Amino acid sequence: MTLSQAWKAILIFLIVVVLFIPTAEAQEKPFDVTECLAVTITLVSDFKEFMVFSVDAKGTVFSHHENKAFDNCSLHVVGINKIAAGKRIANNYFKLIDPDGDAVIGEITVTGPEKSINFFYGTGKWIGIKGGGKGKEIARPRPIAPGTAQSCTRYTGTFELGK
Repeated sequence: MTLSQAWKAILIFLIVVVLFIPTAEAQEKPFDVTECLAVTITLVSDFKEFMVFSVDAKGTVFSHHENKAFDNCSLHVVGINKIAAGKRIANNYFKLIDPDGDAVIGEITVTGPEKSINFFYGTGKWIGIKGGGKGKEIARPRPIAPGTAQSCTRYTGTFELGK
């Protein structure tokens, strides 16, 4: 490769970087939502020192961000939770359905008080979704009935849509 060809290759590389990196960054969008759920709990083990239970939760999501991402969505969450030595560990999966009927599938993991959300799959306007964020429980009132729980969690993060 001659010096002239090397400079041309470097110039082409720089043009590609300048043109395509801002486009990729522009696709990343923030979200700031609160989910509120009514949860049905099925105990597998209810020993004080070691609890295992499944959750089946249904609720709604509303957005605090001006872009209104995920606003007015319905939410269904299922999962398995464990509490050992006072520390909760959970692997929960969800389906989010927006007002147009398009869906997002993802995972909520819990380790102690920390919650994380990750997006795996989407339909309609959510095709190719990826991303996620962190969450913090903001309300957990007294259960309305035995074997239930009610809670609200606020999540913030970012997502990108496929091309």
